[in-house]
Amino acid sequence: MSGVVECEVPETSALFASMASSSFRDCHAVDLPRDGRSAMRLYLDVVSRTPGWIDAAMRARNRVVGMFGLKNLGALSEVDLARSESSYAVGQRVGIFTLIEQREDEVVLGDSDRHLDVKVSVLKSVEGERMRVAVSTVVHVRNALGSAYMVFVGPAHRRIAPAMVARLLDAPPPKRA
Repeated sequence: MSGVVECEVPETSALFASMASSSFRDCHAVDLPRDGRSAMRLYLDVVSRTPGWIDAAMRARNRVVGMFGLKNLGALSEVDLARSESSYAVGQRVGIFTLIEQREDEVVLGDSDRHLDVKVSVLKSVEGERMRVAVSTVVHVRNALGSAYMVFVGPAHRRIAPAMVARLLDAPPPKRA
């Protein structure tokens, strides 16, 4: 495979069971040479390479939603690459999300408030010398404001998610301290 593909949330993902009742879901995957990175390291590598236009969109989002009492999430790229992935504990913030579950092959992060419950999974499946990295998002809308928010964010997410996953193809993994 030479690029990012849209696919179904993998059955082996922790998010699979919650899909049926979701308001929004998507998954994008890429095949890479196997390189030993954990799912958490893959997540950190992806968000640390957030394209500038996406961070600019997040800044605009934060300004607009602040007028409606929604929280400022910060920028996707705001992660500490020097920090060991094993130093993160469930319940801690990792950039804009909270760590929900961490295994070698999958990391689940999310953000939840009275409007939305958002979960993101990075799932690594290894076969021989290759690995497939699937990044899934599952959203449960909780009220009318959450529905209105997703009218705008859903289409934007469908452009942002594959652009983020594509960053894994752009260059070798960043060097860590």
